[in-house]
Amino acid sequence: MTAYPIDLIRAAFPALAQSHTAYLDNPAGTLVPRSVIDAVAGAMATASANLGGRFAASERADAIWRAAHEAAAEFVNAGSWQEMIIGPNMTTLAFQMARVIGKTLVAGDEIIVTRMDHEGNISPWLAMAEDHGLVVKWLAFDKETWRIEPEDLAALLSPRTKFLALNYASNMTGSINDVTRLAAMARAAGALVWIDAVQLAPHRLPDVQAIGCDFLACSSYKFFGPHLGILWGRDKVLRALPPHRVRCQSDDLPDRFCTGTPQTELLAGLTATIDYLAWAGETTGATGTRRERMAGAYQAFDAYEADLMRRLIGGLTALPGIRLMGIANANLFAHRVPTISFTHDRLSTHRFAEELADHDVNVWSGHNYALEPARHLGLSEEEGVVRIGIAHYNSEEEIERTLAVVGALVRQGAAS
Repeated sequence: MTAYPIDLIRAAFPALAQSHTAYLDNPAGTLVPRSVIDAVAGAMATASANLGGRFAASERADAIWRAAHEAAAEFVNAGSWQEMIIGPNMTTLAFQMARVIGKTLVAGDEIIVTRMDHEGNISPWLAMAEDHGLVVKWLAFDKETWRIEPEDLAALLSPRTKFLALNYASNMTGSINDVTRLAAMARAAGALVWIDAVQLAPHRLPDVQAIGCDFLACSSYKFFGPHLGILWGRDKVLRALPPHRVRCQSDDLPDRFCTGTPQTELLAGLTATIDYLAWAGETTGATGTRRERMAGAYQAFDAYEADLMRRLIGGLTALPGIRLMGIANANLFAHRVPTISFTHDRLSTHRFAEELADHDVNVWSGHNYALEPARHLGLSEEEGVVRIGIAHYNSEEEIERTLAVVGALVRQGAAS
């Protein structure tokens, strides 16, 4: 196996060459490589035109639009680029589709949302339920396994269940759900299944064919790209839904769900992001199609990140007063991504974040829009957790520096 080329990977990201900062705030948004920045700038310089014109700049914009949808389809393993809907962010797409899906439901129909999700995969569906008189059922995650268990979903399913919103990986605990099994259960009961893969996509390559869901959403700015939301929908499902669109808009897919002028420069950046992932696969020894090379990159990312996560979790849990929110057993790391959250029995989460920032380590504190997980775990909504997120460009030195700052603060707190 090719050794993980951390120096080469880090050299691709301009932000890492410009400061000593350890970017461990990745669950909220990752860094972007130079190739993505250049693609965005290039599109703004040469394709700053609307689609559908008979002149060169518009034709270039058309080509960028099509290439981005094809790249997004390859990323999630869609059957067709026409199943891809690209918008400003995942939450906006969810609210947009909630209006559409809600029109197909009737009062008394049941939907299921989870205690594990980011608000972007809860609030749109609660609004849909309120607008249409739907019954909302809440699916909790198991506090011992840190995952949503099939038997808990089975207890909520009924002949009136029409929709399940489920996250692939938690933005607080990092836990990965068995979405293939859970989706199969819900679809067998007659429900549509929406998967939020935002937190999974920086660490594992999504595969909608393997999952068997109806929708899968992610955000490219969470996997090294520009600020865009990406939604895959099953062709048959998308064609049956009644879109909100202007009267003269095409009824073709994906046009019928793509309102307004697209962000062409960001679409160019999205294609460059997919190409970056394929390049990263090549640097770690992968060959084949672009998706096969991406798969090789993610396999290398996973192994590398697991080593950093093992050191970080081990170092944190050795400190007195630290409570880890998530899977700590290294034998179960296949069931989590390297998003590590913790609290301390005496020190404020914000104190940790401030101290780390003073030492050029970026992390988050608070609930981070994981409002329901915070409530389910009995945490203060104001305090939430300290959240540290590892990406494939982080280094061993950054992990050691983080542990040194946290350890010093814990010892200082114990002495005061």
